[in-house]
Amino acid sequence: MADLFTLWRNSVDANSRRAVDVYVRELPDYRKIADESGERAAMLDFAVYLRERTVALVRANEPFPAADLAFIRAVGRNRAESGLSLASQRHALQIHTSLTLKEVHEAANPHDLNDIMHTLASLPALGLAAQTAYTQGFLDGQEAVLPVVDRVQQLAGALLADDPVAVDMAASVAMNLPGDCVVTVVRVPGGDPDRADVLQVLLSRHWTPVCWTGPGEFVALVPDEAASLAVVEHFADLVGLPCAAGAARGRSGELSEALARARQVSRAAPVRSAPGAVHHLTDLFPEIGAARIPPVDRWLRELARALADGPDLLATLDAFYRNDMGRTRTAAALNVHPRTLDYRLQRVHALTGLDPVSVRGVRILSATVSRALSGWEAV
Repeated sequence: MADLFTLWRNSVDANSRRAVDVYVRELPDYRKIADESGERAAMLDFAVYLRERTVALVRANEPFPAADLAFIRAVGRNRAESGLSLASQRHALQIHTSLTLKEVHEAANPHDLNDIMHTLASLPALGLAAQTAYTQGFLDGQEAVLPVVDRVQQLAGALLADDPVAVDMAASVAMNLPGDCVVTVVRVPGGDPDRADVLQVLLSRHWTPVCWTGPGEFVALVPDEAASLAVVEHFADLVGLPCAAGAARGRSGELSEALARARQVSRAAPVRSAPGAVHHLTDLFPEIGAARIPPVDRWLRELARALADGPDLLATLDAFYRNDMGRTRTAAALNVHPRTLDYRLQRVHALTGLDPVSVRGVRILSATVSRALSGWEAV
């Protein structure tokens, strides 16, 4: 009876055809490439080559030699230059790993236990080396066909998804990755600025991972709070639209959780034409808590509607609390006489039954103002 490696090698041609069929069926980018003259044959040749070399190296207990890795890297580069997307490239690597394990299982017999264990011990190192070479080649190829702004956005997306490929992507754009960073989410409600132009200008001053995650949401990964505020202020100047900023600190490799927290904060943050602060959870935890409890949020909405009956009462309270309830500074910020400010605060008390300078009043009215200025976003 033939051993595992002989049966595995004899199945290479059939397994390679099946692999190409799977890529073409499941990945639109591969389907498009396969339709081009000669590309499907090239895909099949590479599938056969990779399987033949894998079987031989596993049997000999040897790593990929430099010449093999150089060839795999060249194929990766060609895939990028052919228009394959990063998402398709990552998916293809996952499919290849699954198919390789399936092919070993199909070739194995009960008496092949030692060969199976040897194969399973060898495949991780071989697979990692091949995938690393292919990915590095792919990133090399993207440099020739993809603008740097798009490559930086891909890097930011990989970091936010905790994808290990981010390390290679950062190297490909000559960007240093800090161990810790502040994930900053800027919400632009009701606006859709020219995204590419904004990013191009931002990157010329702040060489850091940035991306648009939607028409009205921008994300930056920066080393500290000072850099976070600098990026947000520059961003606001560029888009010329009211926005709200929230942030959360996280470690590289665990940034998806930080993104979720920063997004929650940005949705609870007040929308301003010129954001003077980047909010964190500790700044807006009452508002975030209220937004998650519908009866409480409805109550705050009722208070906001009551304040709408007065002269600029929401704006007055906003300025009052932003200036730490200092009457002189608040009056100057509003460009009104201090007596006018006193009248407005008395009007708030009359409409809501809450004294704006009492502990209870500060707790409730400040949350009401922040929720109203946020646009009552769900968090």
